[in-house]
Amino acid sequence: MTSNGPAGAASPDATADTGTDARAGGVDVVALGESMVTFLPTRAGRLADVPSFERGIGGAESNVACVLASAGHTARWVSRVGADGFGDHLVEAVAAYGVDTSAVRSDPDRPTGIYFRTAGDRATDAHEVAYYRAGSAASAMTADNTDLAATRSARVLHLSGITAALSAGCLALMRELTAPRPGRPLVSFDVNHRPGLWRDHPEGPRVLLDLARGADLVFVGDDEASEAWDLHGARAVREALPEPDVLVVKHGEDGAVVFDRRAGEGAVPADGIFVPALHVDVVAAVGAGDAFAAGFLSATLRGLPVRDRIRHGHLMAAAALTVPGDLAQPPARGHADRLAALDDRAWETLRLGPGWTEADARAAEEVRTP
Repeated sequence: MTSNGPAGAASPDATADTGTDARAGGVDVVALGESMVTFLPTRAGRLADVPSFERGIGGAESNVACVLASAGHTARWVSRVGADGFGDHLVEAVAAYGVDTSAVRSDPDRPTGIYFRTAGDRATDAHEVAYYRAGSAASAMTADNTDLAATRSARVLHLSGITAALSAGCLALMRELTAPRPGRPLVSFDVNHRPGLWRDHPEGPRVLLDLARGADLVFVGDDEASEAWDLHGARAVREALPEPDVLVVKHGEDGAVVFDRRAGEGAVPADGIFVPALHVDVVAAVGAGDAFAAGFLSATLRGLPVRDRIRHGHLMAAAALTVPGDLAQPPARGHADRLAALDDRAWETLRLGPGWTEADARAAEEVRTP
C-alpha cells in the first residue's frame, strides 16, 4: 500500500506491527532533531531565586522517540551532540528508554545545548526559559554530515519545524528529507512554531508552510496556525495545507481535529473528525505536544481507526501533563486500548491525575504476582 502524498512515500500500514521494518536495518520510527540537557527547578519561583535544579533531558523529536520506545516500538534518534559531559548524558539518557542512538554524532568543536526553566505551566506570565543553544552541535547538522541512510530506514520519519530554524544547514537538511523521492518513509512533521527561533528570519512562517506541504502527516496547533499563517479554524488550515494525507489540528485542552485522505471515501467528513481531550489534573504543560504526536504515531503504526489514533494521542499527552518533566511513562498498551475504546460519554467524563499510568502498572503486576 502506498500513500497518496508525495511520490514514493510509504504508508506505515505497509508492514505489520512486528517491531521491525521490511527494509534492512529499519525501525518503526526515526526522529531527527536537537535534544538538550534541561535543568528543572527544585521549587517554584523566578530563575533568579531558585537555588538548585535537577537535570533532565528535553527535545521535541527525541521526546517522541523515547515515548514510542517506552510504548513498545522500535525507535532511532538522529542528531549531533557536543563531545562533552552533557552530550554523553543525553545519549545515555535517550538510549536508556530503549532508543537506538547509533546515528548520533559527536562534534568536537561545538557544545551540547542546555536550558533552564521555571516550574509550572509555560502559559503563565511568570514562566521563564533560558536557552543556551546558539552554536550548538545540533545546529551544525547538514545533509553531508548526517547518516541519511539510517535516517530514512524507517516506517515513519518524524521531524519538526524547530530543526529548520537552527541554521541554514539544518534547513537544507529538512528540505532534503521532505523532498519527494522513491521509497521514502512516511514523513511526519510537527510544525512546532517557535517565534523566538525565527526572530531574525521573518520568512520562518513561509518556510514552515513549505515543509508541511512536503510531509505526509502534519501536526499543528490552532494557535500556531493563527500566529504563523493567520489561519483560523481547522478547516482554514486544511484548505491551506491540502497536500498532506493526514492533518492533525490541535485545539489544546479542547481536543483535536483530524483530516485523513487515506481513511477512504466518506470515512472522514470534510470538516474532519473532532475528538475532545481528556480532563487532566495538570502538573506541568511541557512535553504534552510531543507525547500527543507519539501516541498518534503509535496508533497509526498499529493501523488503528482515526478516532482511536486521536484518543491515543490524548492519552499520551495526559501522561506527560501529569508529571513535572518532559517525559512520562506511557500507559501500558492494554490499558490505553481499554480507555480508547470507551463510549463517548465515558470518555468525556474521564479524569486523569498524577500517577494514573503507574497505578495501572502496579495493578498488572499484582495480577501477575499473587
